[in-house]
Amino acid sequence: MAKAERRERSLALYETIAKLKDPKECCRFFEDLCTPVELRSMEQRFDVAVYLQQGLVYLDILERTGASSATISRVRRAMLDNGAGGVMRDVILRSGLDKREAPPAPQETQESTVEEVE
Repeated sequence: MAKAERRERSLALYETIAKLKDPKECCRFFEDLCTPVELRSMEQRFDVAVYLQQGLVYLDILERTGASSATISRVRRAMLDNGAGGVMRDVILRSGLDKREAPPAPQETQESTVEEVE
């Protein structure tokens, strides 16, 4: 597959995500697309990013999220060095998550996650 062809396919995914109508549909979309483990991993990484933006130290982030120090370090590097120019930071700031004590607690089941978003 040519590089340009791969790029178009990946943009289609992000364009589709951007067109989702609300958080409930977004949850259902990702539940269809990803395994529960993949979803938990992305949610954990996002929580790590929020805590990093809040200025928490690795040990506190590890305690709150269960993420390994390697994961915390990877998220930090991605945000600072390899990321998309601070988009994650901007999203966290725009959402006001940088001021919160903690991201919302993880849900016990996928079903309860979707119900709470309604």
